[in-house]
Amino acid sequence: MGAARRGRLPRIRPVRVAALTSLSGAVPSPSETRTGRDTPAIPLVTIVLGTRPEAIKLAPVIRAFQAAPDFRTRVVLTGQHREMVSQVMELFGLSADHDLALMAPKQTLTHITCAALQGLKEEFAAHRPDLVLVQGDTTTAFASALAAFYEQIPVGHVEAGLRTDNLFDPFPEEANRRLISQLAQLHFAPTEVSAANCRASGVIGEVLTTGNTVIDALLLMAEQAPTYEQPGLDWQSQRVILATVHRRENWGDRLADIGRGVLELLERFPDTALLLPLHRNPIVREPLQAMLGSHPRAFLTEPLDYDQLVAAMRGCTLVLTDSGGLQEEAPALGKPVLVLRRTTERPEAVSAGTARLIGTDSADIVAEASRLLSDAAAYEAMARAHNPFGDGRASGRIVTAARRFLGLTVAEAVNA
Repeated sequence: MGAARRGRLPRIRPVRVAALTSLSGAVPSPSETRTGRDTPAIPLVTIVLGTRPEAIKLAPVIRAFQAAPDFRTRVVLTGQHREMVSQVMELFGLSADHDLALMAPKQTLTHITCAALQGLKEEFAAHRPDLVLVQGDTTTAFASALAAFYEQIPVGHVEAGLRTDNLFDPFPEEANRRLISQLAQLHFAPTEVSAANCRASGVIGEVLTTGNTVIDALLLMAEQAPTYEQPGLDWQSQRVILATVHRRENWGDRLADIGRGVLELLERFPDTALLLPLHRNPIVREPLQAMLGSHPRAFLTEPLDYDQLVAAMRGCTLVLTDSGGLQEEAPALGKPVLVLRRTTERPEAVSAGTARLIGTDSADIVAEASRLLSDAAAYEAMARAHNPFGDGRASGRIVTAARRFLGLTVAEAVNA
């Protein structure tokens, strides 16, 4: 993300950009191979998503492609997390062109993968997109990339290059994103660290540092100044700890440790309150309800709509989370993040000082959160640290890269 000079607007001149070349030579766009070079069609970009984080991070990308007159855009849902995705789509004024409706009771990773592969094979065969975009490291993203690969359709990977170097932590996300990297031809890395990870793994295609699209989404939502009220919670007099927990590696004993740590914090600091939107998975929500549900300053809610979550982040004092997205979003709003994991694929946040990796041991949770709640200097150091995840313009960079890849005429800014 090169910095433009300030003080005057850049001149614009159109250029013709050659298609991307890979290790095997030139890669023609599907429009060229299907319609012929003399009869160019408007390229079709299909964007596939299935979970709430994907919907949030792809919403500004979808909007950017839909606003571009030189693209057709098709949005496909797998239905991996139906209700939570619908909330986000409605919030950003988006609708799906097709829904595979895969969500089933007690669905397994195998079920999601197999059903998505079959459904997307039919989708891609019917519409023949020129480029398929996937986001992150979900099972939806992996299955979509594999389905596109089987149809010999190029894949663009949004949020490429995140790594923990532990294949089972997080599971299955670490494996999913590594596999997607081997299938994609466009790798949209959110930071220079993640871009370096892509190159180190020997990916084929072009690696671009774009920033993280979640910052685009966050800024779009923050412009609307959303509010969130929870009965009994006083944002003015109470210091609110916003917490989220959902990852598989934190199920069971680790989840119990997190609950004990949070309870101890509430006892130590009578002016604090806990806001904990519960994941819909009963493996997560039922133990937390049993441990925390009766505490008068613990507010356990259904998952918040994204605008409500943004409002809660703005109003809270600090964030306890095992979520990847909140590690990126909360620092943009000046909120310290304590990461309830043993590893993170976002080491940039730790290096920048916006997040601390504290694990799930209750004593560590109490110690680290108490330090921030008691030491104003320690709190300000984290709250004022620079957020390394972007400037809110990642989606535009992705559209420009897609134009280059497909050999379209783009507007190139020339600083004179």
